[in-house]
Amino acid sequence: MQITTAEQLLRATEVGRCELVRGEFRELIPPSFEHGRVAMRIGARIVNYVEAHGLGTVVAAETGFLLSRDPDTVRAPDVAFVRASRRAGAKRGYYPGAPDLAVEVLSPDDRPGYVREKIAEWLDAGTIAVWVVDPREQTVAVHAVGHPSRKFDERDIIRGGSLLPGFEVAVRDIFGA
Repeated sequence: MQITTAEQLLRATEVGRCELVRGEFRELIPPSFEHGRVAMRIGARIVNYVEAHGLGTVVAAETGFLLSRDPDTVRAPDVAFVRASRRAGAKRGYYPGAPDLAVEVLSPDDRPGYVREKIAEWLDAGTIAVWVVDPREQTVAVHAVGHPSRKFDERDIIRGGSLLPGFEVAVRDIFGA
């Protein structure tokens, strides 16, 4: 079966981890244990804060966001946040649009061009901020609409700004032992 649309992808029960990029089906390698550990650490901090303050919805890896149509693009960040004012999206199927925050945890085989492509797609589709978490370098690069990109290391604290008012996380806590 050729998969070129979001509807075909949603019905494809025989495929594993994948995305659809401008109508092109892309299989993805399952992430490593370290990737999953880091994604969970940052995701747990975000979801705890968002739920405590009623800010919206946080979803885990493999959650599809329908970013564009004809050709269709469905991407799945490692962690995503959708503000309460926008979460009335899909109950079934992919979320119709981009998350407000997309968190991508790098895998050892992620090529720089591939990562830049994903960041650009998220921001072009309406994502307000993309956090790129690098377990190898233990850094987080924040790409936000209207702001220069900034890289944070273990000495820094990432703040949620207007997207997650009052949220703070120390970079060292994302990677922890």
